[in-house]
Amino acid sequence: MTKPPSGERLLKLREILFNETDETNELSMGEIIERLRQEFGPGFEFEQRAILRDIEDLTNQRFEIFVTRGAAGKKYYSHKNKRFEQYELRLLINAILSARFITKKEAEQLIEKVKGLTSKHLAAKLPNPTHYESSIRSTYQQLRYEIDQIQIAINESLKIKFQYGKFDIDKNFVLQRNGEFYEVSPHALIWKNDYYYLIGILNGEEKFRHFRVDRMRNVQCTEDFFFKADINISDYINKSFNMYAGKEQWITLKFKQSLVNVMIDYFGLGADMKKIDEAFGWLRVKANRSEGLVRWLLNWGSDVKVLEPRDLVEEIKAEIQKMNQTYE
Repeated sequence: MTKPPSGERLLKLREILFNETDETNELSMGEIIERLRQEFGPGFEFEQRAILRDIEDLTNQRFEIFVTRGAAGKKYYSHKNKRFEQYELRLLINAILSARFITKKEAEQLIEKVKGLTSKHLAAKLPNPTHYESSIRSTYQQLRYEIDQIQIAINESLKIKFQYGKFDIDKNFVLQRNGEFYEVSPHALIWKNDYYYLIGILNGEEKFRHFRVDRMRNVQCTEDFFFKADINISDYINKSFNMYAGKEQWITLKFKQSLVNVMIDYFGLGADMKKIDEAFGWLRVKANRSEGLVRWLLNWGSDVKVLEPRDLVEEIKAEIQKMNQTYE
């Protein structure tokens, strides 16, 4: 019988305790030795004294190992202090599951990696990707690499070039501008409505535009430097509706009080809001005037009424008339 190298034995012991033990699952010394034999194969000898030294060494390396006593004083060993709490891993997996820009295969691979951050017993209790599949997922395999290119360009204030497109009625992806490249000064990469968006300024323009990253193709980082605009991105995003760019404008709304939380979700607790009567509330806030804003307002039907500005009121009325004509 031969003894395995002490370093390999220690690493394998750490792996066994991490993967197979937690708050409710422990291993006895005999079970640890049996697991080591399974890992190293027949012909290897494992002494209890050597394993106890390994346990002491791991503890000194801040890999905390708990020892409890069972019946007849039998000792059991476990590693309970995982890098992440169970609820934290669940949050990470739910974020992966809701991200439509990630392909199904990539989502499954990422979730398996996340599950590897805890014991196999606790991992079995985490969400299964096959049970939470989104109806729409990206099929563009290069996306993960292009996100890195975009982030590098943002960090180094370099312009990027890319093609942009969308699906047609036959579900074919068609490039816009006959495949011509867009040249953009990228300011921020944000995750909104389960998609990644690039916020940037197109060459020759001054206002911000939004680009769905999963609709971008052949992203290239150029050597052209640009000066970033002085803008609070978080504030800008909060004023954008469904990631439509537009001119900032004061709007005043009358809304049913049942929508108070909807208003707070979109405009934040800092929005100027007050009670009109027992049924309605009043709201005044700055928002980006865009198609997204109009569609969001129409979504609430008669429960929300635009009071100001007047031109937005007229735009809403015109859209309602078009809807009426569609159904006549």
